[in-house]
Amino acid sequence: MTHTPASPRRHLRNRLMLAFAGFTFLVAALFALYVVLFVYTVEDQLFESMLDREVAAQQAYHAGHGRWTTPRDGFMSVVATASDLPDGIGDVLHEEPRRREFAGAEGRHYHLRVLQSDDANEPPSWLVAEVSALLVVRPMRAKMLQLLAWSGVAMVALALLLGGWLARRTTAPLSRLADAVGDATPDRLPPGFADSFPDDEVGVVARRLDDLIARVRDFVEREREFTRDASHELRTPLTVIRTATERLGMEAGLSDTARRHLDHIAQSSRQMEQTVVLLLSLAREQASLEAEMATPVLPVLERVIVEQSPLLERKPVEVQVDVASDVFTTLPASVLNVLLSNLVGNAFAHTREGRIIIDMEARTLRIANPGGDVHQSDFEPFAKGADSSGFGLGLSIVQRLCERHGIALRIDSASGRTVARFTLPAA
Repeated sequence: MTHTPASPRRHLRNRLMLAFAGFTFLVAALFALYVVLFVYTVEDQLFESMLDREVAAQQAYHAGHGRWTTPRDGFMSVVATASDLPDGIGDVLHEEPRRREFAGAEGRHYHLRVLQSDDANEPPSWLVAEVSALLVVRPMRAKMLQLLAWSGVAMVALALLLGGWLARRTTAPLSRLADAVGDATPDRLPPGFADSFPDDEVGVVARRLDDLIARVRDFVEREREFTRDASHELRTPLTVIRTATERLGMEAGLSDTARRHLDHIAQSSRQMEQTVVLLLSLAREQASLEAEMATPVLPVLERVIVEQSPLLERKPVEVQVDVASDVFTTLPASVLNVLLSNLVGNAFAHTREGRIIIDMEARTLRIANPGGDVHQSDFEPFAKGADSSGFGLGLSIVQRLCERHGIALRIDSASGRTVARFTLPAA
């Protein structure tokens, strides 16, 4: 299986810079909000204080003279009734009797206070302050917001610069570590790369990775030695056993009991050869050269059926094959043979009677047989069914082999039938 290094789509440095910029933007926005609220509150409080002083002076004058006097400040006036209030304030006040601040026409702005005498029978009057000429915040509001906006932009830019500098210093060791291990493959592992990292958290991670890579390198070397030795030490004796059983099978003087024992030996040797081929194909990391060729499916399937046919001896079982001769796949012939041998052999072994159907649906090969319910535990290593004569490795190894070659394997049991299906890569 080939390994293609890929650059990360999300860089840690960019995320740190965005975090700095986002935090600064929120702080600047909150600060601007507080500034605007503060200046408006101070301005309104100034007008309220002036109105409080004038109300106190008006009530003192009314207590001594029985009438309201002209306010000392020219921007204030006393209105006798609500209907005489300017700019339609009376109508608004009728809808909102507690309101004390009003916006008028042509930019005028009013603050309002009630003047109530000690005589309960006398209707209230109104102290009106037209403060548009005294407003300070409103005329400079645009410039103030512009200044706050530019200040916020400057702080965000400064945060980006600071975040970028800090992120580069922080993530530089991590980037070097990612570059060191990003291109690593079982055939090319970087030895001793942790020596250049400082004695900090990244250095600890680098040293642990260095130790792990050293263990992986030793494991890969042991695996290669095992596959090389297994190819010679296991397959050669199995070939000798198979050849010897074939020659013994041609002897004319064998009894029926001896011939049955000989058939069991031949079947077991074939299963062992199949298991060895499976294990070797899983252990090898490099891609097979057979993958470059188109493999015909039907000849491999027919050969597998013939090899697994001893599992159907003395069983009332019919095998129906409906696979076209022009179906090809990019799977190596050895891999296809291993998959079919395990799945077909599993179907033959678990079928006591009935019909086994092997057909194609689009690019999906299906093997359906009666009986033999499959559970999730059957995919565990050394999980053997009651009718299995193997080592309990078949489905587990088949599943691993399918994962290796990107094949979606599915085995379902319903209505007394088990259906195994997998999609063949198109040639």
